[in-house]
Amino acid sequence: MELRTLRYFVAVAEELHFGRAAVRLHMSQPPLSRAIRRLEADLGATLLHRSAAGVALAPAGAVLLDEARALLDQADRARVRVAAAAGAATLTVGLLGDSSDRGATRLAAAYRRRHPGVEVRIRDTDLTDPTCGLRAGLVDVALTRRPFDESGLAVRELRADPVGAVLRTDDPLAGSDRLKPADLAGRRWFQFPDGTDRIWQSYWNGGEPREGPVVRAVQECLQAVLWNGTVGMTPLGHRPPEQLAVIPVVDMAPSRVAVAWQEGDANPLIRSFVEIAAAAYRD
Repeated sequence: MELRTLRYFVAVAEELHFGRAAVRLHMSQPPLSRAIRRLEADLGATLLHRSAAGVALAPAGAVLLDEARALLDQADRARVRVAAAAGAATLTVGLLGDSSDRGATRLAAAYRRRHPGVEVRIRDTDLTDPTCGLRAGLVDVALTRRPFDESGLAVRELRADPVGAVLRTDDPLAGSDRLKPADLAGRRWFQFPDGTDRIWQSYWNGGEPREGPVVRAVQECLQAVLWNGTVGMTPLGHRPPEQLAVIPVVDMAPSRVAVAWQEGDANPLIRSFVEIAAAAYRD
């Protein structure tokens, strides 16, 4: 069994969907399906039950999933130890938004336990660059949010968060149970500076052209709402400061937490970071 094939199997077993696993692995579905079929033939066992309803783990597949995870973890640790011996045990991580997120906190603890000899350098970034300096070569990997221009990047989604509108508590809409983007038409929304990723800007403006004050950081967004009555958007679950309220917005795609890195970068520290992040955000 090759490690690459085991990675394929783990992706399918965790996603329970060949299409999603193929997207996660940055490959097309047919070669992935063939690789799993060959693995089953090599082992002489059915690993997955396939049906019109989807994919389910067979008993042999459940056993292999545990063993494969252990083998892949061991292989990653070996690569990291070799990197450390070569003097390359440094990883620069770009963080966007709330670094106190419980998923990010679990990720930091798990990565520290797995790789105590790795020096992790953190670059906290504002809202004008959703890649956290990745395109500029300032970081090795970014913990960020979709959507943004992903050309040339590999991206793995970790979690989807519903979003809400940030309003002053004296706003006429602040007592609503939920809002639609149309309810906020004609209002001033915060804007990002010229040159900011257009996909990113459009998402945080509810998919419509807007006007409003230019901001760069979360606190600037909140202050724009507090001082000027500007509409802001935030993932639900973030507690707003006093005098501000967050009202869920329906009919708007969730904000998706993701980890991103340069496509084709084979740094084992990045690979390990991505896998640990996936586990941390599943818990």
